[in-house]
Amino acid sequence: MSDSADEDQIPPRYFQRYDQGDDALFYELPRKVVHIDDGAIAALGTVYAELLPRAGILLDLMSSWRTHLPSESPGLDVVGLGLNAEEMSDNPQLSRHVVHDLNREPRLPFPDSAFDGSICAVSVQYMTRPVEVFSDVARVLKPGAPFLISFSNRCFPTKAVAVWHSTTDQQHIQLVGSYFQLSGQWGPPEARHFTPPVGDPLYVVWSYRS
Repeated sequence: MSDSADEDQIPPRYFQRYDQGDDALFYELPRKVVHIDDGAIAALGTVYAELLPRAGILLDLMSSWRTHLPSESPGLDVVGLGLNAEEMSDNPQLSRHVVHDLNREPRLPFPDSAFDGSICAVSVQYMTRPVEVFSDVARVLKPGAPFLISFSNRCFPTKAVAVWHSTTDQQHIQLVGSYFQLSGQWGPPEARHFTPPVGDPLYVVWSYRS
């Protein structure tokens, strides 16, 4: 992707997918598997422990049956938002959950300034309206709250957007950073990556609600 593809927006064709069918149908059956290996999960937990608040209300965006928060996060009240109720019901770190399709409706069903932080683990590649989503995440976060996006080199290929398929892992960092920048209301995005000799790489991009 060119860094100057469009100063105001990313072209809609970048968000086309091989499978343009209803996401609710694709995710109707629970998939109780983890999408990164133990090493990447441990690295993600380390980043969460460092950057997330120790207490408060956390939004787990595009949630599933595991959240990968470190065990020493008892002060966090975690709200999951995802497409499969059975998966989220089996997540021991969620206090409650909401079934909601961000690609159909990017506005979140929460009031302004409701959360002290948000995470989205290994799912940003499936967002078809990411700038709108990032903008509304800013709405529901308190000023100064972090939003952490993590991803690896895995995906469901038929549901990942075209721009994800056509860019490298390093370009994915730039792409996610552009979602923060284009949506506004965020400080400068930061990034970190873990690339072990063997196993899944992990990339984390984050920013703070301005």
